[in-house]
Parts: sequence; structure tokens; C-alpha cells
Amino acid sequence: MIYADNAATTKISSNVLNAMLPALTEEYGNPSAIYDFGGRAKRMIELARGRVAGAIGARSREIYFTSGGTESINWAIKGAASTCRMKNKNHIIATTIEHNATINSLEFLQRQRFDVTFLDAGDNGIIDPAKLREAIRSDTGLVSIMYANNEIGTIQPIFELGEICREFDLLFHTDAVQAVCEIEIDLGKLPVDLLSISGHKIHAAKGVGALYIRDGVEIDKFIDGGNQERGYRAGTENTAAIAGLGVAMQDVVEGRQNKIYVKKIRDRFLEGVLRIGNVRIHGDKEQRLANNANIGFDGIDGEFVVLALNRYGICCSTGAACSAGAVETSRIIKSLGYNSKKAKEAIRFSFSEENTIDEIDYILEKLKEIIKK
Repeated sequence: MIYADNAATTKISSNVLNAMLPALTEEYGNPSAIYDFGGRAKRMIELARGRVAGAIGARSREIYFTSGGTESINWAIKGAASTCRMKNKNHIIATTIEHNATINSLEFLQRQRFDVTFLDAGDNGIIDPAKLREAIRSDTGLVSIMYANNEIGTIQPIFELGEICREFDLLFHTDAVQAVCEIEIDLGKLPVDLLSISGHKIHAAKGVGALYIRDGVEIDKFIDGGNQERGYRAGTENTAAIAGLGVAMQDVVEGRQNKIYVKKIRDRFLEGVLRIGNVRIHGDKEQRLANNANIGFDGIDGEFVVLALNRYGICCSTGAACSAGAVETSRIIKSLGYNSKKAKEAIRFSFSEENTIDEIDYILEKLKEIIKK
């Protein structure tokens, strides 16, 4: 099998697995217990908290563990919106290319009588900071713009966008689920108030994530119950997955040099695809994640290509994994200005350091056969 769908999920690394095993076998105590057995589990969580914080230039007390990126995004947006409402700030700004977790959270808030403005990304998939400035109103309280897109890989000018939010005293949330693996993030310098992370995108387990809440930022808690996560996020902690996330974040920092290799094989893939012909690349060709290649062959349905490649043991996708099982047109591709037919032609390949040049050449060989047929 050749796996080229790392934007959907990643393989758990051996380092992460080794960090998780003790919490699953020997140190399985409840972290809230006051005896030593529970205390050891609690120390594993706090060690992981420090590692996550250190990887993004944050303080340990600014990191809150969640069940994944979707919960982190929901909590950030809904919790911040609730705080904004108390200040009569009922206007929110986001973009048309956000993840479904953001879009659906905002649609929920619209039903609660919040007003939401969605900024278009333009044909290159990148938000113009001037558009954000123009959209700000006297009742704007929150801005949520993803760091890097999960389908087309485009990287947003987060620093410039955050500086505008600071200028107008707005809360700024960014979905960094795809970005954190590749982009150096220093929240001591980056003007971001809330940042969402997911474990399974960075070789940690599914079902774990984190939300960064800058010191001094007040948002409502998301889950009621016990006093876990300093009273902000109730529920017995998933000690093993959290321990793994801490190691994964540490490995992210140490392994960013591997992205030079990943970009090399991605570029080899794109060069080969262009030689096949009748193809387009979706999103900006330079300002994008090193592992991402989102393409479309003229007149050929993307789902057909994905299923044909599957017969050769090649895994890729037509878009976000969260849409799996539902045949739908990518709204991300449509937001770039393509019609529904063209949007259905989109295919996403997302590579990792485990992919080889031979695998890239094999994918290109099979793609050429499929397109000719």
C-alpha cells in the first residue's frame, strides 16, 4: 500500500506509541485521584502539557486538552462568541474556506442571531488582509481564520491578519490543525488569542487535541461536569492519548527539517502530473504546505480517479476526510471560482517523510494509465 492521504490522518509514530503504552497498561490511574497512583497519571498529563506549550511558544497554563481538533474549534468559536455577546459584539468574521467544524459552528451561531461575514479567498486560496480590515464593524468581536487549508494546503498571512485584529481589539482564533506539523509557531510573538490542534494529523492518536487560550482571554467553558482542565473542560482525561500528543508535538519541532524532503517529493509529483497534461493545480503554488498537492484533470471525475488508484493500492482523496461517505462537491474548490463540475474533478494527495521517490514515480505511472483510459 502507498499512503498519500496524510492530511486525512497519519500513522502513530513509534515514539508516540511508546509514550502511550505505560498509561494503557501500568499507569492507568484516574488523574483526579489524590493517591500516588492517580498522581503519576496526572504528572504524565502535565508533562505533555509542557511539551505542547513548548512546541508553540506558549505557557503550560495556556494549554487545554480536548478530544480533537473539532472540539477545539467548536469550543474556541462558541466560547468566544458567548463572551463577545456579553459585550454586545454579535458580529463574527471567518472565511469561505474554513474546515466544516468552523463553518458548522458559525452556522449554529447564526441560528443564535449572531451575524457572520465570510471572506472569499480568491482564486489562489489566500485571504487578503485588506478584505479583513474592510469587513470589521463596530459590533465585530471575533475573527476565525484557519492557518493552513486542509484541502488545498494554502497558508494564510496569519501574522498580518492577527495584527489587524489587535488593532481593533478583536479576539482572533486560528485553526492550526494542518499547519502545526510544518510551520514554526511562536505564540509569544504571533498575535493569536485562540489556536486549535489535533493529534492524529501529527502522528499522535485519534481522539485527542488541544486548545491554546492566551492568558487574559476569557471564553465560556464548553463541557460541564467535573473540574478537569482547571474547570474549563470536564471529563476524565485521556491520559494515554495526551501523553502521546505531548511527544508528537515535541517530535514536530525536531522533525521540521524533514519537510525539505517532503517538499522535494511533492514537487516531483507535481512536475510529473503537469507532464501528463490537461491538469490544473488548485491553490497558490508557492504559499502552501510542503506535503499538499491538490489537482484536477479536465473532464475526469475525481472520485473515479481515487477509486481507480485504490485498485493499485494507492490511497488519496477527493477532499476533506470529514466528508467521507458523502458524495459532495468541494465547497473549497468552488470558493476558488470553479463551477460544480470542475470542483468534482479535485483530487488531494498529501505526502509524508515515509513516502519514497519510487512511490511517487509509481503513483505518476498509474495516474498516466488511468487518465489515458
